[in-house]
Amino acid sequence: MDSRLWALFLVFAPLSLASFGGGQVIVSDIQLQTVAVHHWFTNQEFADVFAISRAAPGPSTLIASLIGWRISGFAGAIIATLAMYVPSSTVFVLCTTMWHKHHGSPWRMAIERGLAPVAVGLVFASGVRILEAIQMSNLVLGLATVAVTTGLLYRTKINPYLLLFSVAAFYAVVFYVI
Repeated sequence: MDSRLWALFLVFAPLSLASFGGGQVIVSDIQLQTVAVHHWFTNQEFADVFAISRAAPGPSTLIASLIGWRISGFAGAIIATLAMYVPSSTVFVLCTTMWHKHHGSPWRMAIERGLAPVAVGLVFASGVRILEAIQMSNLVLGLATVAVTTGLLYRTKINPYLLLFSVAAFYAVVFYVI
């Protein structure tokens, strides 16, 4: 197997197993691996690939396929995608079988309570990494982004594409007009 394909597998297979709470929780680790460890991307290139993966319909882990494509073409996209989905899907099927067999048990409740803060912390770390990748050094813009996003998530049911366009327009005005 080509060394780049093997490297893609070794990046995404372990991250697949760590993706409790959805694909967004491992974005910070994907950024670390692809930018700092393997030097496949610059921070800006990673931010661009991340933005494309979030704008496209489909799962948030689509970023693995895009990275694989960029690193090794079609074969890279296939390897990265399989490495991202097969390990976690296998564990999911096994755990779900056990989970349903032990409905109402004390250890099941303990696991649910214990994993919730882990997932929240991983999502937060991913958000911080993305802000670092786009070099969000302006404190006012950073706080405005957090406030608006939080408000919109909890108070409205805005179409995500309208929200995406609005945020892009806001940043275009801030960075290119002001």
